[in-house]
Amino acid sequence: MPRSQADPLGAELRPVVERTVAAIGFDLEDIDIRPAGRRKLVRVVVDSDSGVGLDDIAKLSRKVAAELDECDEILGGPYTLEVTSPGVDRPLTAARHWRRARLRLVDVALKDGNKLTGRVGDAGEDTVRLLVDGALRDLSYRDVDHAIVVVEFRHPAAEDLHALAGDHAGPSDDAAVRGEAEEQR
Repeated sequence: MPRSQADPLGAELRPVVERTVAAIGFDLEDIDIRPAGRRKLVRVVVDSDSGVGLDDIAKLSRKVAAELDECDEILGGPYTLEVTSPGVDRPLTAARHWRRARLRLVDVALKDGNKLTGRVGDAGEDTVRLLVDGALRDLSYRDVDHAIVVVEFRHPAAEDLHALAGDHAGPSDDAAVRGEAEEQR
């Protein structure tokens, strides 16, 4: 559950911030508001399928700050705004998270107590295809208790990328698969 749902102030500001972030083409992942001395710290976490760059963060910061300045009666005083993207250790809790993790290695704890490690293929609205121990496996999000991306320090094995390529790109699209792998570094 996003922190903003547990935080009444964050829950009240979420629709305002979400509209602003969405208008620029990003997803609001979380909003967290905490006391920080005499001020409040407003932390806004955003993401998109194409990632979030520094210029995006600057633009989002200006737009969100302008909206928050109009909500002074809700915030009740000065605040410090922090706009960021999710870290690599962010749990995969939505279909879009799985889609953005394509070709990455993930650790998955299943609701039945089993655990597995696999490479992410195509992610749909209800299931994701994983390459687990050389075999493709469709996994329902309903069966996942917790999943995170594994930080890798070397390139994925070519056979893993080719096994997943039939899932997304045609067999003749080796360059596209290599390109996706390059982006993951």
